[in-house]
Amino acid sequence: MVRKKGSLILCGAFLFVAWNALLLLYLWGRPPIGRLGEGGGAEPGGKEEWGVGRGKAGGVNLAGEVIRLAEEVEVQLETQKKLLKQIESHRAVWARQKDVGKRETDDTKEVKEVVVHQPANSPVSVKPNVDNTEHSEEKPTQKPLPTAAQNSKVEQPQTVEKQEEVVEDNKSVTTTATPEVVIPILVIACDRVTVKRSLDKLIQYRPSPKLYPIIVSQDCGHTETARVIDSYGDQLTHISQPDLADIRVRPEHRKFQGYYKIARHYRWALNQVFNTFSHSTVVIVEDDLEVAPDFFEYFRALYPILRGDPSLWCVSAWNDNGRDALVDPSKAELLYRTDFFPGLGWMLLKEMWNELEPKWPSAFWDDWMRQPEQRKDRSCIRPEISRTITFGRKGVSLGQFFDQYLRYIKLNTEFVPFTKQDLSYLLKEKYDEKFIIEVYSAPLVKIEDLQQGGGLRGPGPYRVQYSSRDSFKVFARNLGAMDDLKSGVPRTGYRGVVSFLYRGRRVFLAPPEGWTQYDISWS
Repeated sequence: MVRKKGSLILCGAFLFVAWNALLLLYLWGRPPIGRLGEGGGAEPGGKEEWGVGRGKAGGVNLAGEVIRLAEEVEVQLETQKKLLKQIESHRAVWARQKDVGKRETDDTKEVKEVVVHQPANSPVSVKPNVDNTEHSEEKPTQKPLPTAAQNSKVEQPQTVEKQEEVVEDNKSVTTTATPEVVIPILVIACDRVTVKRSLDKLIQYRPSPKLYPIIVSQDCGHTETARVIDSYGDQLTHISQPDLADIRVRPEHRKFQGYYKIARHYRWALNQVFNTFSHSTVVIVEDDLEVAPDFFEYFRALYPILRGDPSLWCVSAWNDNGRDALVDPSKAELLYRTDFFPGLGWMLLKEMWNELEPKWPSAFWDDWMRQPEQRKDRSCIRPEISRTITFGRKGVSLGQFFDQYLRYIKLNTEFVPFTKQDLSYLLKEKYDEKFIIEVYSAPLVKIEDLQQGGGLRGPGPYRVQYSSRDSFKVFARNLGAMDDLKSGVPRTGYRGVVSFLYRGRRVFLAPPEGWTQYDISWS
């Protein structure tokens, strides 16, 4: 059909040229147009021919005849111009029809290829428009960068859309499903070559490199650690904090130089994630953390809860009282709200970073986060059983709490399908109503009753009440829970209540009913 239309265009052009040639010959050879009764000879039977006829004045009006001839040629040319425009417009339409016909032919070929591979008598199939991960390994979204201190901005898509190709009525239709947010994992590294243990687990449990790109931000300039990180190739992105100089501090803080450098590194790395890589959220881990099998599932499921509840400002994988004897191994799916900032594997939104970054501290950033000026009565989500553990005894904290608490933290090993669960119970209004009833309807007992256990029946819960800073610390220490407070908030506390197991019984270490706020002087 396309060849026939092309032939028609050529024939039309030939006819146009021929018609104009004949028209000029005709106009040149025809007698002049006269007027009736003037003897101009223009009409049939005229007395004189063109060029020799004379009017009543006895002369030849040659100029007038030439003008009339020119006018007639002009009229005819105008007509031909209109015809030419019509041909041009039809040619454009034919060209569009040609392209449409080609696309339809290609689509028909694609549909035939898909249908050929369909099993006989199969229903309408849905095929994801992504690479087959069983036969080919997915590539991460970014290539390793030697440093992110460059001026060029790296664009990173915020979501990954799932595309599906549906074969229906011999037509291939591509539909776009709800996009999934990209949740990058930021690994804060320095001079631990054991970062390999952390990276191995992250890569092992990561369900998708596209949805969970790993960005390792290294400070310290340690060559051996950099070599370990680079050995992972395009499975992650390696960036380097460019300012390795010492930080000027007052004399009494010289021994805390490491804490100043960590705060500087966090600020730089988070700015890279949010401003250079343009992500909307991030999960932060350090180079001495090992993650659980459902680490990614946990944060994926809790992202919309964090995004939708303004009374939350982080999601943490860590339980400060997560020692083996203090948690219920049969409740791996149990989640809590907490007023204490846990850290050690935590999710942060870009909007929250925009609030925190302008006033980011020069040192001790985690305790700074726990101050009421930053927390603003907001809470975090934390699990019953931790989704991270730390294996880094040596560091700037010189092993503080490690030997006594951290080395005994239980890491979850059971995969919990959080994304298939209804987690709306964690929203503040629902959670508070149930939480207060559960805590203050629990029988009030003395610590001696728990320690002896003879007069108690059942697994609890039981409530132990504290009324002062000292009584809290004494009870917590005797029951095996962490007894320190930051800005008046106990570790894992929510509305002043700390929940844990003691000898297999659920215990609420709680303030008197009617609690209103934390007392910062208790720190």
